[in-house]
Amino acid sequence: MLNLRPAVGRVVGPLAATLLRAGVTPDMVTVTGVVGAVAAALGLVARGSFFWGGVVVTLFVLTDALDGTMARLRGPAGSWGAFLDSTLDRIADASIFSALVIWYAGRGDDSVLLAVSLFCLVAGVVTSYAKARAEGLGMTCNVGIAERAERLILVLAGIILAGVGLHIALPILLWVLAVVSAVTVGQRLVEVHRQAVTPAS
Repeated sequence: MLNLRPAVGRVVGPLAATLLRAGVTPDMVTVTGVVGAVAAALGLVARGSFFWGGVVVTLFVLTDALDGTMARLRGPAGSWGAFLDSTLDRIADASIFSALVIWYAGRGDDSVLLAVSLFCLVAGVVTSYAKARAEGLGMTCNVGIAERAERLILVLAGIILAGVGLHIALPILLWVLAVVSAVTVGQRLVEVHRQAVTPAS
């Protein structure tokens, strides 16, 4: 898989350092990112403004890389930042699929895609919860073909492509996302079961 971290780091690193010098904290960036993503999702995507909605949500979602870099540059600051970031990420993700549910329940008028969008929303929450719960029980759950980054790429690509006229892209990618999300949940259940029933050596 293509590793974009070095390239992203070269862009984000200097910006993160500049913001820290200006007195901006990682938590400020985290909150700004989720508020912007939710506002764009519910204010634009839910109304059918797919292109600009998708672009703006994407820009705000990318702040996740920025606040993480800022936190690393600033040094250890306890577990609050990590908790806040993870919790607000779930809100941002849910807002995207909630916007699609609203669209398909209204002007989009498609009960099947409404159900698929709702399934993707729930599956995303379960995927994250399964990992958090496993770690809370002292196990690991770093498996799955569709983690957060992959899910966001699929749904945001579908929204933006629909916004430029390729309307079939969004339904196709939503179905793909539903399938890979279900597979991911299954993979995590299998992995945790394997660890739970295997005697410690």
